[in-house]
Amino acid sequence: MAQWLDNAVFYEIYPQSFKDTNSDGIGDFNGIIEKLDYISELGCNCIWMNPCFESPFSDAGYDVADYYKAAPRYGTNDDLKRLFEEVHKRNMHILLDLVPGHTSVQHQWFLESMKAGKNEYTDRYVWSDSVWEAVEGMGFLRGISERSGSCVINFFSCQPALNYGFYKPERPWQQPMDAPGPRATIAELKNIMRFWLGLGCDGFRVDMAGSLVKKDEDSKGTIQIWQEIRAFLDKEFPEAAIISEWGDPDKSLEGGFHMDFLLPFGAFHFNDLFRCEEPYFSGRGNGDIAAFAENYKELFERNSRKGLICIPSGNHDTVRLAKYLQGDELKIAFAFLLSMPGAPFLYYGDEIGMRYVENLTSVEGGYERTGSRSPMQWDGTPNAGFSCAPAEDMYIPLDSSPERPTVQAQMADSGSLYHDVKALIALRQSHPALQSKGDIEFLYAESHSYPFAYLRSMADEKILVLLNPSGKSASFDCTLPLSEKLHSFGGKITAENGKINVPAGSFGFYRV
Repeated sequence: MAQWLDNAVFYEIYPQSFKDTNSDGIGDFNGIIEKLDYISELGCNCIWMNPCFESPFSDAGYDVADYYKAAPRYGTNDDLKRLFEEVHKRNMHILLDLVPGHTSVQHQWFLESMKAGKNEYTDRYVWSDSVWEAVEGMGFLRGISERSGSCVINFFSCQPALNYGFYKPERPWQQPMDAPGPRATIAELKNIMRFWLGLGCDGFRVDMAGSLVKKDEDSKGTIQIWQEIRAFLDKEFPEAAIISEWGDPDKSLEGGFHMDFLLPFGAFHFNDLFRCEEPYFSGRGNGDIAAFAENYKELFERNSRKGLICIPSGNHDTVRLAKYLQGDELKIAFAFLLSMPGAPFLYYGDEIGMRYVENLTSVEGGYERTGSRSPMQWDGTPNAGFSCAPAEDMYIPLDSSPERPTVQAQMADSGSLYHDVKALIALRQSHPALQSKGDIEFLYAESHSYPFAYLRSMADEKILVLLNPSGKSASFDCTLPLSEKLHSFGGKITAENGKINVPAGSFGFYRV
């Protein structure tokens, strides 16, 4: 099922900021089509596109007003269908961003649910019986309609929670999972998936996948729903993939997701690598990989047979890599990201080292995330080639630095980050051991120590990966022979007297 994930390398597109073709300052579907060859030539064979459905955009499209209609600012349903077709012409796949847990307050379902009289949508959302009853332990809206009740929200106040039931109902208004309201919500979720899969998309990245069932402390109810969804997909769309924003592979993969993202919060120590005061991949050499490695090892051993675990370069919710890492540090970070199990995800612009734009006013619910959502920097023309609109009409202001990186400049520089990322993707695609389902064994991942060394393997192929982002040469005890160098960067890596020495600011891939 969804075997194309075995060698998938994803490119995340924030459509508002990727490429504008109608000069309104906002990216669009035709702009993505125009740049598909760029994505393919980089080596990425899959796309995850952030929400593109009709929305008031109070939360950048994660507040959906119509699941069956493309947002007009991006184009029409026909334009989106053409995007799917153009992706497939290049032997690529594309995932849409699906938001199953909540809608916009402007969705017609919610407008109907606010009415006092009983109707088809009365139980589509989670409402208490009385406007005077607060919803304990959850955010809520009240005093907004003729209906007497408080409505649960999932995140922002503009995002009322759809009703999938309560795992352990405690109040009369808390419906069980098998009640007609929750079952109707699940049926509609399947219909939405059918609609877009039928038009040609290849699956979904699922937003807040663990948020469905309420009062579900161990996620047993939510897991049960996703198992039902996976069974439906396996029957009707066996090649479709579902990838979760859950951040808990023990639960998401049990629920039937093909892959889960490691998120920058929680116990994963993901931020230890790239986004903290002393990242492990900083040349200062003060970072620590040990806690991440130990946590990842346990997750991998428990879940590698159930599905994949993804470590993204970043996304629309995180500060860009280049805020904390620069120059060769980014190259070594990508050597790690593109050689780990699970399908890697590159956030648009990370391949050229686009920077986090500081001190921007929040745009469409971005707040501090807005600085990671600035327009893609294509070339040296006005607006960096993103749009022909006046600068003041840009969806988000561009990085104003005259030294901002561009695709054009980096493609012309053989020593640029772009070329290193492209070479690393090609290396991954040439060796099954480096791809999604290859095994991993950490050989050296000690506390506050360098280098970082691990062995990737698949069938008879074994590849040793050595990474030393620190500013000092580092060695570790290892008797494995460096039989064949596949790819390297920096100084010469040597093996002698039972030790492997990795020079400062270097990485290497060796067949062993």
